[in-house]
Amino acid sequence: MNRILILFAHPRFEKSKTNRALLKNIERQEGVTLNDLYEQYPDFNIDVSREKNLLLAHQILIWHHPFYMYSAPALLKQWIDLVLEYGWAHGKGGDSLKDKILFNVITSGGTREVYAAGGYNRFTVQEFLIPFNQTTTHCKMIYLPPFAVQGTHLLTDEALGRYAALYRDLLDRLARGAFDVEAMKRFPFLNDWLLQEGGLPRP
Repeated sequence: MNRILILFAHPRFEKSKTNRALLKNIERQEGVTLNDLYEQYPDFNIDVSREKNLLLAHQILIWHHPFYMYSAPALLKQWIDLVLEYGWAHGKGGDSLKDKILFNVITSGGTREVYAAGGYNRFTVQEFLIPFNQTTTHCKMIYLPPFAVQGTHLLTDEALGRYAALYRDLLDRLARGAFDVEAMKRFPFLNDWLLQEGGLPRP
């Protein structure tokens, strides 16, 4: 069984209905560890050794965060800058994370339609996530498409519940190894891959 580490970064988690739904009882799911960065490091003083040990103990890593100004909250960027050190995660001798799987889980107020070349935000979500993609590749890890919950302000409780169930289904498949990386990469979002694989109906 694969062990999954969720690196969760949300400075206002208590006000996020969407993320509360996604993470409800998540640590009860077999093989999943939740690492709440803002809870763990309210002063931004990251324990690099602790974080490295967590990374080494898990095979699948998730950057789970709101899509703030087309990127991630500040603490996650600081985590990336401090933990993924030269000589450990990349560069000469930096093979510690080689072949681990990583992807983003994002929540956004904007709908899927506004993230397109002709849309309000001008670029796709995948284009905005290129720095995360390249960081993962630079560290010799395998980068997968994101899992995204978009248009969060428009979601009914029922739709939000379906997204949460879809996320749990994704984590279960990853933990059991019931996935094919190359097949997943053919989709813009892991949501789409799950639906094609016979996951829950579209929210």
